[in-house]
Amino acid sequence: MTVSCQGLASFLSKAIPIATDHLGPDTVLHHEHYDRAYRHKALQSTVSQYQKETKSKSALYAQGSTAYARGSAAYRHASAADFSLDSSAAYSHGSSAYDLESAAYGYGSTAYDHSAAQSKRSAAYSLDSQSLSKSSAAYSHGSESINKLAAAYRLGSEAYSLGLKDSNLMIEDQSYKMSPKAKRAKQNLVSEDKENEAIDYSVPIFTGREVSISGITDTEEERIKESAAYVAKRNLFATGEGVSVSKVAKSTSEEEHHEKKSRKVAIRESAERVALKKTLEETQAFHKKLNQDKLLHAPEFVIEPRSHTIWEKQNVKFHCSVAGWPAPRVTWYKNNVPINVQTHPGKYIIESRYGLHSLEITTCDFDDTAQYRASAMNVKGEISAYASLVVKRYKGEIDASLLYAGTSSMPMGFGVTPHGYASRFEISFSDKFDVAFGREGETMSLGCTVVISPDIKRFKPDIEWYRNGVLITPSKWVQMHWSGERASLTLTHANKEDEGLYTLRVVMGEYYEEYSNYVFVRDADAEIPGAPGAPLDVQCLDANKDYVIVSWKQPAVDGGNPILGYFIDRCEVGTTHWTQCNETPVKFARFPVTGLIEGRSYIFRVRAVNKAGISLPSRVSEPVAALDPADRARLRSHPSAPWTGQIIVTEEEPAEGVVPGPPTDLQVIEATKNYVVLSWKPPGQRGHEGIMYFVEKCVAGTEDWQRVNTEIPVKSPRFAVFDLAEGKSYCFRVRCCNSAGIGEPSEATEATVVDDKLDIPKAPGRIMPSRNTDTSVVVTWTEPPDAKELVGYYIEASVVGSGHWEPCNNNPVKGTRFICHGLINGEKYIFRVRAVNAAGLSEFSQDSEPIEVKAAIAAPSPPYDIMVLESVRDSMVLGWKQPKATGGTEITGYYVNYREVVNGVPGNWMEANIKAISERAYRIENLKENMVYQFQVAAANLAGVGTPSLPSQPFKCEEWTIAVPGPPHDVTCTEVRKDSLVLLWKEPVYTGRSPIAGYYVDMKETEAKEERWRSVNEKPLQKKYLKIGGLNEGVSYVFRVRATNQAGVGKPSDVTDPVIAETRPGTKEVVVDVDDNGVISLNFECDQMSPNSKFVWSKNYEPIEDDSRLNIDTKGGKSKAIFKDLGEDDLGIYSCVVTDTDGVSSSHTIDEEEMKRLLALSHERKFPIVPLASELAVEILEKGEVRFWLQAEKLSGNAKANFVFNDKEIFNGEKYKMKVDRNTGLIEMIMDKLEDKDEGTYTFQLQDGKATNQSSLVLIGDVFKKLQDEAEFQRKEWHRKQGPHFVDQLGWEVTDECNVMLKCKVANIKKETHIVWYKDDREIMVDEEHDFKDGVCTLLISDFSKKDAGTYEVILKDDRGKDTSELTLKDTAFADLMSEVCRRIALSATDLKIQSTAEGIRLYSYVTYYVEDLRVGWVHNDTQIKFTDRVKTGVTGEQIWLQINEPTQQDKGRYTMELFDGKTTHKKTVDLSGQAFDEAFAEFQRLKQAAIAEKNRARVLGGLPDVVTIQEGKALNLSCTVWGDPTPEVSWLKNEKPFVSDANCILRFEHGKNVSFTISTVSTHDSGKYSIVVKNSYGTETSDVTVIVISVSGLTDTVQGHDQNNATASKKKKTTASKQKEAEKKDFIKPHVKAIIATEETPDPNEMTPVEIEKNTKSNQQAAKKTDGKAAVAEKVPQPTESLERQGKKPLENKP
Repeated sequence: MTVSCQGLASFLSKAIPIATDHLGPDTVLHHEHYDRAYRHKALQSTVSQYQKETKSKSALYAQGSTAYARGSAAYRHASAADFSLDSSAAYSHGSSAYDLESAAYGYGSTAYDHSAAQSKRSAAYSLDSQSLSKSSAAYSHGSESINKLAAAYRLGSEAYSLGLKDSNLMIEDQSYKMSPKAKRAKQNLVSEDKENEAIDYSVPIFTGREVSISGITDTEEERIKESAAYVAKRNLFATGEGVSVSKVAKSTSEEEHHEKKSRKVAIRESAERVALKKTLEETQAFHKKLNQDKLLHAPEFVIEPRSHTIWEKQNVKFHCSVAGWPAPRVTWYKNNVPINVQTHPGKYIIESRYGLHSLEITTCDFDDTAQYRASAMNVKGEISAYASLVVKRYKGEIDASLLYAGTSSMPMGFGVTPHGYASRFEISFSDKFDVAFGREGETMSLGCTVVISPDIKRFKPDIEWYRNGVLITPSKWVQMHWSGERASLTLTHANKEDEGLYTLRVVMGEYYEEYSNYVFVRDADAEIPGAPGAPLDVQCLDANKDYVIVSWKQPAVDGGNPILGYFIDRCEVGTTHWTQCNETPVKFARFPVTGLIEGRSYIFRVRAVNKAGISLPSRVSEPVAALDPADRARLRSHPSAPWTGQIIVTEEEPAEGVVPGPPTDLQVIEATKNYVVLSWKPPGQRGHEGIMYFVEKCVAGTEDWQRVNTEIPVKSPRFAVFDLAEGKSYCFRVRCCNSAGIGEPSEATEATVVDDKLDIPKAPGRIMPSRNTDTSVVVTWTEPPDAKELVGYYIEASVVGSGHWEPCNNNPVKGTRFICHGLINGEKYIFRVRAVNAAGLSEFSQDSEPIEVKAAIAAPSPPYDIMVLESVRDSMVLGWKQPKATGGTEITGYYVNYREVVNGVPGNWMEANIKAISERAYRIENLKENMVYQFQVAAANLAGVGTPSLPSQPFKCEEWTIAVPGPPHDVTCTEVRKDSLVLLWKEPVYTGRSPIAGYYVDMKETEAKEERWRSVNEKPLQKKYLKIGGLNEGVSYVFRVRATNQAGVGKPSDVTDPVIAETRPGTKEVVVDVDDNGVISLNFECDQMSPNSKFVWSKNYEPIEDDSRLNIDTKGGKSKAIFKDLGEDDLGIYSCVVTDTDGVSSSHTIDEEEMKRLLALSHERKFPIVPLASELAVEILEKGEVRFWLQAEKLSGNAKANFVFNDKEIFNGEKYKMKVDRNTGLIEMIMDKLEDKDEGTYTFQLQDGKATNQSSLVLIGDVFKKLQDEAEFQRKEWHRKQGPHFVDQLGWEVTDECNVMLKCKVANIKKETHIVWYKDDREIMVDEEHDFKDGVCTLLISDFSKKDAGTYEVILKDDRGKDTSELTLKDTAFADLMSEVCRRIALSATDLKIQSTAEGIRLYSYVTYYVEDLRVGWVHNDTQIKFTDRVKTGVTGEQIWLQINEPTQQDKGRYTMELFDGKTTHKKTVDLSGQAFDEAFAEFQRLKQAAIAEKNRARVLGGLPDVVTIQEGKALNLSCTVWGDPTPEVSWLKNEKPFVSDANCILRFEHGKNVSFTISTVSTHDSGKYSIVVKNSYGTETSDVTVIVISVSGLTDTVQGHDQNNATASKKKKTTASKQKEAEKKDFIKPHVKAIIATEETPDPNEMTPVEIEKNTKSNQQAAKKTDGKAAVAEKVPQPTESLERQGKKPLENKP
């Protein structure tokens, strides 16, 4: 049956409740590799938990599953052809969901009701019959899909990647059972000939998500990706556990059962459905957190890119598909140069989707013809695939420019060059890296400049680097770079593992060249002194499921104490926590690490320990996964199967568990003093589930077997047994176990003695050192006898007699020969060697014989370019060039051979000279005229005679009769620099028929054609040397010389060897020097000398034979030519050449100008003067002292100074304080006081060795007098400053508040210091003591005006003295100050505002405060305003205003307020026109009417009290005055009701203003609230009085609450004009309150008569009226009283 996986995630959420029971329990997907740190508690599954499960639960689980299978057979097996893809998907996904559900039932709930479960399941199977009938027609389409997807699996196409993306969801196994297991399903692919029948085909299901795969990184934590589906893959490929299948039942006619669900069952199913959905979500979330430790395999190309041939202007696209884990990163290259999309926008399009990678090149042209490479890389390696692109033109013509196209290329395998097929490239190296020395942790860089000839841009070399013959790949430790000219390799963090022989290989097609040199890496400084060096080369061997063997190499440096052993640390990849694996140090350099978690990856490091401490850790090992080797090999050879979009499951009947048989081939593979490692093979009989092992041991000769791993069985067929008694013999055996039980033991091993099987090697022998270079020695030795498993050798060197040994290598070397570098030339060394294997380091060999570090010598190479310089009838003169290699020592002579050539047949060689000749020109006598001869030359040195040169061209011995001279010879180049060189030659042996008149020098570039020769000089040279300038740096040149005489120009000399114009690193020049004694010399240094090198000085390039003018002094690498008496005879070019070097030479020209300069400098050195930085000067010090000083540029420790006054020497004493500072060259003399007798001349005389100097200073007349007065002033000033004093004198400033602040800065103040201020000699009283904060004293004068003018003085004084400072503020000073005050006031002015009043319109502005000196002017429409009674200005407080009474239309316009501060006019402007004027004028009219109404409205002026208390039977008389225009109407109210006069109560209103209220006899009925209401046309006002009639006898009538302040009584008045009043108050200026006075007195308890009340009321009213016009208003403070009615009223005051 086939199952579609489309819509898996959405289907699960809907279909799980109705399709969870289609498969048996053996189809559960097992996934055991979840990180327990992240797993839910319910999902934890270990081997021990599997074993603890009871058989009863297993039986119940199996029984329930079998019952289900039988009950649902009719539905499952109705017809295989009737299943559509959709229904099959439901079936498969439901089955998977059932696996989870049934597993949960089997483990967690043994009381589950299986009958209810069967009902639920049967109901779930009642699918619509229409769905089944419709699905049959779709089966053939499903078969085609199977074939297509299977084909996609085989080809690894894009369908694979798309399928993977949809397969991210995996149902997690929740079953905790291990047995029984189904038989392994056969793994078959769907084939075309069986497309109509269902076959068994299993596809592994992986849980890894695409989003969890990232690119390659350089850190160990990210380099390894954990395999999330390790156990599933292992079961699929090894045991068939991944998808367990069983045979399809044959019965197809069983009846389906339908049962109704109870409410309880429905609720339970709903809860289980929610729990299952939550579990799936947690599982998906957990997948994202899995430890990223994957099963790794290197990338490989499933589909490689193919080559293309296209036409111009077409597009081309390369495709490739790559497999690998982690997902490889693919980079595209063109001619081995990475393609950068950003630098060619739109040209290249690179895509990577679902494992399919492509490179598209748009609008191709000839430049795109190249070799393209796709490089796939991950942590396990790199692989490349190549494809070529050929771009053709329509006409079919060969483009000649193709050979020189800058970016085009062809595959190097073709061997095509511009010179045809298989032409050879010449590859050379320059600026090569030398032997390098570094230290651990440092960054080291190696590099070479590569020169390839011919240089064709489209042919790019392959650059390869090797270490000890092993190809190096880029990593986080190694970086490589190729610039197109220079290849470099950088070790970012050097370790001893990086030590070795590094080789740069440059490959061009089928040819390559190499350059090698050694790199040494020393140990880093130990953190603990005396600790050993770090171990190196940590490797993991024999990795298995739960253990690995770690090996390493011992360090060369033990810190001076023997190494006691090593500690091994491990760290899980993805974490930073290191765990020590062994408690006690192990000496053996291999150690088995156990206890690993299967499927996880680890890295290891090792530390050495001695009695001083523990070393630094080694470099970490490469990551290793704890896997079965068979699984690892199988997974690497079979990459992850692509997702085909279908799962084909075949069911089989479950099989019972099988007890495994005994393991086989048990043996001891390693035995040491600390442990024994066992190895065996799994048994053949083991069932279909994983097995584990128990290891047993017994002492040899007994049968007392003891189980070693008592608690946890091991998974790997390897085991390390510890805790064995050293020296005893043991036997071992192994048992297998699984859920079915423990099997029989294997055959026991033979007795094994617990001891090291591998012995420490013996010491090497026959240590033989031999010379190599001037800084290295070759050491050879013989291998120690009976040596086993040698890792290598360590070599140490010691200077003879020092007793101190240094390692020559820090990484063991293999072989028996090593070159020890970094030695000191000329020193004698001895050497010793020791061998290394895993057991340890051998003893040191015997010391070698001492050897002096010197370069080894050899015979010279052959001379070359033999030519005939002159020929006569019986002799010929030969010339030749010096050998290119001298053999390490100077050439002592040459030997010439010759032979006759008759008819082209050469004869025997004959010696031309017996004694060696020193010159490179030799005349061979006794030759036969007209005979043809060949010649050869051999050079000789101390090592012997070298190889003869090749035979020369045949030369005929005949008389030369030509008139022109012969060729010059011995043409050499010297002093080669980047833009010049010097050419030397010797005159021809044959001069022709007339003397030689001069020479012509020709030159050309090396690669130029013969017709490109050009002459350097136009006129013939008389000398035999020439400095040629104007060369181009880096260009290679050749030269030749021709001699000329009267007959003409002769035959040219041989061409020189090619010379590149460059200044080599380290090039030095001849330096002219004049020493302290005036001796003139030429100096030259060389640091490239060989032991036989010599300095050769010449003048005008001729050897110096006359030593009467020069002395030559040479010591080591320095040579000096000393002139005895430089004169005109010494003019010329002085050159120095160092022999036996690579052309080290330099020169210096001494002409007349240079000679004069040197002679003048020599005179200065012979008769030196002390240079002065400054002449003698004088200055006044702070105390009034006089200081004379001068400064010399430099003084030695022996310098002296004499001090002279008026030709008399003066000395250090009471008057003169003298000091000489030789470090700074400062010489000074200090005098306390300058008196009249001190007038005169002062002189300082200096002497420093032979150098002398002096300086004088004349102080007479006015100069002396001025200096004396200044000194006296400074003395007084200093005394003043000993006490409190002023640093800054008294001054003033105007603050932002327009106040004037007088301030001064003081110093040397203490707590007792007082400050006193005076004005015009009168002390100013200051309220507070000044705190001298910040050393500033201030006096603030507010509202500064003319009255403050005067003289201010401030005095500081204490017990140390006093100081005074004055400031006069009068006349001009006062005017300046007032101008500033006015300016500040003017600046503080606010913008002009418009205010309407009852009288008119007011324009106003506020200032900080106003002074009369600030002149105010007003301008209306640019016209100065003339003030009248209608328009007037004024100042009220801080308000400056302009009042316009009764404004008219003529008053519209722009108004400007001008404030003049005495210097500047400040203006503020407002526009009173338009809407602004209309609104202001309307407001004025309203206020005017309101003022009239307020003035004429009816009101009660006063007289009535608030409360009247009266005894019953008394008479009550109240009166008041009212006012209003027109006369108001008066009415009364009692308790808010109209009240009229009667016989008992008489109401009167007389004269339009007097109102009275009289009750002749009061009674309790008269108590109440009485109100008088006055009213006219402008308003109404009411005044209330409360009458309280007391009937109790003995009480005294009292009037309470009469308010003495009229303002309080007015609060109770009700008037319609109150709102108008409030509006007017808003526009009034708030008066400035200078003081608030509040008093409180206790009222007199005595009764007051109504008459007294009335008097008090009237007096209070009059007082209030008088107070209304005052600027200061007393504030009323309410006082609390006992009566609520009196709250807020001031009690009456009864003054006696």
